[in-house]
Amino acid sequence: MDSTVNLFSGKGLRDMIVPLFLEQLLVMFVGLADTLVVSYVGEAAVSGVSLVNQFNTIFIYLFTALASGGAVVISQYIGRKDRDSAGESGSQLLFFSAFFSLVIAAAVLLGKEGILRLMFGKVENSVMDACVTYLRISAYSYPALAIYNAGAALFRSIGKTNVTMYLSVASNMINIVGNIIGVFVLHAGVAGVAYPSLIARGFSAVVITVLCFQKKRPVVYSAKWIFRWNGDLMKKILGIAVPNGLENGVFQLVKVALSSMVALFGTYQIAANGVAQSIWSLAALAGVSMGPVFITVIGQCMGRGDVESADYYFKKLTKITLFLSSAWNLLVFLLTPLFMWLYALEPETKQLIFWLVLIHNVFNAVAFPFSGALSHGLRAAGDVKFTMYVSVLSTIVVRLLLSYLLGMVLQMGVIGVAIAMVLDWVIRGILFLWRQRSGKWKSFRVI
Repeated sequence: MDSTVNLFSGKGLRDMIVPLFLEQLLVMFVGLADTLVVSYVGEAAVSGVSLVNQFNTIFIYLFTALASGGAVVISQYIGRKDRDSAGESGSQLLFFSAFFSLVIAAAVLLGKEGILRLMFGKVENSVMDACVTYLRISAYSYPALAIYNAGAALFRSIGKTNVTMYLSVASNMINIVGNIIGVFVLHAGVAGVAYPSLIARGFSAVVITVLCFQKKRPVVYSAKWIFRWNGDLMKKILGIAVPNGLENGVFQLVKVALSSMVALFGTYQIAANGVAQSIWSLAALAGVSMGPVFITVIGQCMGRGDVESADYYFKKLTKITLFLSSAWNLLVFLLTPLFMWLYALEPETKQLIFWLVLIHNVFNAVAFPFSGALSHGLRAAGDVKFTMYVSVLSTIVVRLLLSYLLGMVLQMGVIGVAIAMVLDWVIRGILFLWRQRSGKWKSFRVI
């Protein structure tokens, strides 16, 4: 117990948490900057980029789920002090991520227009042209995105989250500068914002892969492991990744369905929901940033076979998440009037935004730490099927069906959808907390 506590001292946890939070914050602000630059290209470009980004999110979730599966296995081998197996796991993750992303990229490139027509129907020709251009260039970047996620999983597993933070700063600066050049200097339209993203993702993938080969790292890639298929290791990685990917996929599909539902509520509610979601994304950063910390810490404890320490850190990390989420959500709520001042909105719309942010932030502070971050700890222990079943059922039954009942049938509009969202968190949080306290996760073995 003592060696594990020393391994994850207060300073050690801070060194993991702070870079992860700053990285997420940077990514969000860069996303806003991207949207601002794209708006100068024209409405068709904004619509095309927005629609394709919804589609791209599906694959981003899949690559993230795959990387999370690898992070759990790598963390457990690190906890066991089996660095060779940890390195082999990381190398296998790199190979499979590259192969999987190449297959997806090829499929998207072959059927890009048909896929877009199927998903978004008969949009205007100018919007469809923007969609096709942006999707084609985005698909080129899928392998780079997957390869970066594999390398990031390795660095986060060893607790070096500052490396991915610095790399994120560099790549996002490349993206922003590239967008400005592409739009305002080269006047390249949609391609002017798509190619910088491709270049930035390629840069990140190359740099993190080079860093992962450096022998001075406690865990490294090796060519002999990358090009030698290990079915047992991949089974362990996919055993975590597939349920997580299915869970994320269902969530994304429900999110698209809810967007279609909100579109029926009228202009001012659509506007209020759009602005509120931007504020929600900012407010959620504290809870989201803690997920990888749970994976690293609980994964290493379970890899050591130190269940007592895993139990201790479950409680400690949950308390940290609650504190950080509460403080951050309160700060964002207090800043909400300032955010709304930036938008030219009617008083009725601003009042609705206020209530949406209040509902979200209260429950994001007290419920999401259990429904979100805590669930990553259960997965790191190998308890993946329970988290998948709960998440999928809650997303469909509570978030989707209750949104329809409250929003459409009872005519509560976006307030009803927001209530359904936070009740989804509450139910998941209760079940995940019960599962953690029951101790059933202690019986699972990943490696």
